Amino acid sequence: MKLLTLAIAALLATGPVFAADQNTVIHDKTGFFVHLDVAKVLSSSDTNGQCGIVPARLDYLDHQGREHVLDYQVQGTGCASDN
Repeated sequence: MKLLTLAIAALLATGPVFAADQNTVIHDKTGFFVHLDVAKVLSSSDTNGQCGIVPARLDYLDHQGREHVLDYQVQGTGCASDN
């Protein structure tokens, strides 16, 4: 009986772990020719006022409703010599 109670307690304790896997954020790999399935943009980095190559981030939902994060490098638009 104790073994059955322990098994049920272990199963109930691991339930939230499996449920959390379905709601995790997917971190996309950067590179050339990366196919992005973007249904809705949640947020993106603002590079105004920054000069040179700066890190940027795009948070978006795909068509299946999963949240993705894409970290990449971009040329800032705030360089005084670019006018």
